[in-house]
Amino acid sequence: MNIAGIGTICTRGRGIESFAHALQQGWKAPQFISLQSLPDKSFPVYPLNQESLMDKAVLGKMRRADRFSRMAALAAWDAVQDSGMALDGEHTMGIIVASAFGPHTTTFRFLDDILDYGEANVSPTAFSHSVHNTAASYIASLLDIRGPTITVSQFAFPFHQAILLAQAWLDEKRCDYVLVGSADESGRVMEYICSQKLRIADDGQIQPFHFSAAPKAVPGEGSVFFLMTSREDGRKYGELSEVALSSHRNEEEDKPDICILEADGMAGDETGYRDAVVPGAFAAGYSPLFGSMLTGSGFQCAAAALMLKEQIRYACPVQDNPGRVNICTVTETAEIHSIHCIRYHCGQKKAVIKLRR
Repeated sequence: MNIAGIGTICTRGRGIESFAHALQQGWKAPQFISLQSLPDKSFPVYPLNQESLMDKAVLGKMRRADRFSRMAALAAWDAVQDSGMALDGEHTMGIIVASAFGPHTTTFRFLDDILDYGEANVSPTAFSHSVHNTAASYIASLLDIRGPTITVSQFAFPFHQAILLAQAWLDEKRCDYVLVGSADESGRVMEYICSQKLRIADDGQIQPFHFSAAPKAVPGEGSVFFLMTSREDGRKYGELSEVALSSHRNEEEDKPDICILEADGMAGDETGYRDAVVPGAFAAGYSPLFGSMLTGSGFQCAAAALMLKEQIRYACPVQDNPGRVNICTVTETAEIHSIHCIRYHCGQKKAVIKLRR
């Protein structure tokens, strides 16, 4: 699949240009907030800037949409705009949204309303926004897309499953283009759960190269979308060539220039990442830029696509490297042909997204 356009929105701003600037700029400290469950400590989090969700020109018809749908719709809109494609109805397009937790903030608010006011008195608007497919529906309405639309929800590899489905749609000629992406938000409930279940980085730094059995996390939120196509004129950012789940590396045929390790503290034991580093290849990890998310693979793929397009090897934002792997320490021009994005879930199964120029 060729990558024709990318849209991103996260704590570092909106649009692929903002994300590229963040890669150039490096690490920034997260926001430290207070939680009722941690009255004596500050809690680090990478939230979206509320102003980045206030684009009336794009979201004018979504005034009732919640935070989850707004950030997904903006990232999807920007991916199409970035491609330069005209939405004139000439080409068929599908939509796939991947999420680990969906609009959980709205879902829990709706459940609270049932407890407070009873089933007969809750808002139908709140109910309609509490289902996972709401964001995909808003995107379809916003862009007047009439192709197949689906939401993939999974804790382990939701973005990877969405990519596999997009490839199937393109292979079947069901669509000329597929708008595929991920979205997850960090709300009050999520922050409480993270504070109770995860080891939080008190200094605000995710450490992708510690390969720790008890890694540190900093919750983040955001959305990233890719406009995919099999058309050769849509190869703006190179090609996403393969998604391999629980794969084993072929030493002779499968050696990338860079391995992006998606260690971010969200999936427990990260000792397996040490063996994922390919000898002779650079290692990188960009989760300290946008925070810990089960759908962070989308942002790592956006970083890989930018490196392939610009032929720039971006320095790792946090470079503490006790394992002494060959990490990218400076941002510099380089000849880059292929990049693998590697992620482990809590069951120690591995998934690899392969991109090439």
